[in-house]
Amino acid sequence: MSDKIAVENINTPGRTTNVDKVKYLAMKEAMLATLPRSAPGMTAQEAKEAAQRLLPDSLFPGGATAGWWQKCVQLDLEAKGVIVRETTKPLRFHQV
Repeated sequence: MSDKIAVENINTPGRTTNVDKVKYLAMKEAMLATLPRSAPGMTAQEAKEAAQRLLPDSLFPGGATAGWWQKCVQLDLEAKGVIVRETTKPLRFHQV
């Protein structure tokens, strides 16, 4: 059984969900390595594509489930104040 980590969701404050720790940390590391530290940031699609290049194929074969994990980590990091979303269309994200 794999280790779990509790994640938050900026859209549902106070609620946590437990997810696979290894996949979460791999995606978090990839996202923080690629997201800019200032505006205008990247769109969700740009962030997903950039992070996907850094993900281990052993965890995300052929990019499988990378989109779900990218969204999970994005919402958690937003809730924790590590990244912010710009009020643009499309939405753009960058590190705090």
